[in-house]
Amino acid sequence: MSQHQTIRAGKLSILLERRTIWVGAALAALVAAAMVLSTGMGSQYISPMRVLSTIFGHGEKMDEVIILNLRLPRVVVAVLVGAALAVAGAILQGVIRNPLASPDVTGVTEGASFGAVLFIFFFADTVSIHWLPFAAIAGAFIVSGLLYVLAWKNGVSPLRLVLIGIGVSAAVKSVSYMLIIAGPLQLADRSLTFMTGSIYGASWDKDVLTLLPWVAVLLPLTWLQARNVNIQALGDDVARSAGARVERQRLVLLALSVALAGSAVAIGGAIGFIGLMAPHMARKLVGSSFGSVLPVSALLGALLLLAADLIARTAFVPRDVPAGVFTAAIGAPFFMYLLYRNRNRF
Repeated sequence: MSQHQTIRAGKLSILLERRTIWVGAALAALVAAAMVLSTGMGSQYISPMRVLSTIFGHGEKMDEVIILNLRLPRVVVAVLVGAALAVAGAILQGVIRNPLASPDVTGVTEGASFGAVLFIFFFADTVSIHWLPFAAIAGAFIVSGLLYVLAWKNGVSPLRLVLIGIGVSAAVKSVSYMLIIAGPLQLADRSLTFMTGSIYGASWDKDVLTLLPWVAVLLPLTWLQARNVNIQALGDDVARSAGARVERQRLVLLALSVALAGSAVAIGGAIGFIGLMAPHMARKLVGSSFGSVLPVSALLGALLLLAADLIARTAFVPRDVPAGVFTAAIGAPFFMYLLYRNRNRF
């Protein structure tokens, strides 16, 4: 019996291992269940059946206010942000060929945060919040461009890109904190929460509808680049011998990663380590083929951020702790473990 299944959508066909389909289906069910459970959890517990009844238009008025207006937008934002960060990390790890690569390690997240902080300080009261993703993505692209230039030496070395990225990330974060210290108190408080990473107070109009188009467009575009990521992972010499335009493909893939990370950071703040952990977990489950890693990473990223945000808003009631605190608490030891495991490579 064949171990692969062909998925067709018009003229487009994608070959996937059956294991990927089963793992993806199981994770999708887990994400859906986690969304329902998370929506019901809080200072006032609402059972899963009441949550589902309310979502489908048969709930009580009070449940509708709590679920549809307060909790469900936050849950949907967690799914979108987690998926976007995870896929951005998967692209970086595939292109850079470094297990330590992720948006926050290479400076992409800090660049997006810097762009968002500038927007908050200078335009938050005069320009629509829907422009915030553009500011964050612009910041991410500027810092990524600087990183690419600094790492260039007869091509871009994956190791050099990561090492310079760590330095650039630290420098940009310092500038962001200088702006926060120098600015008004109310903007400083908002910016600090943003840089920690929090989806507190998410709404349909301001957050979900702002982020959804970016994720809905960029994730399919990334999946269409799966073959190029697989070729890049073989190394530059092998990729060139296969006829690949290595630098051009790398730029396109990095642009997709930066756009995904920038749009996610614009809404969720500088949530760290999702882009590092999810791709590693995905490869353990479905292997290294990017066509399989991408959807599984997206689902795992959504699940990780859902869990972190649920703990953040229920563990210390009435305080609402930023979700980025919990992703960092898990991700930092994971990063050190990866560094130790790959110590002979560096």
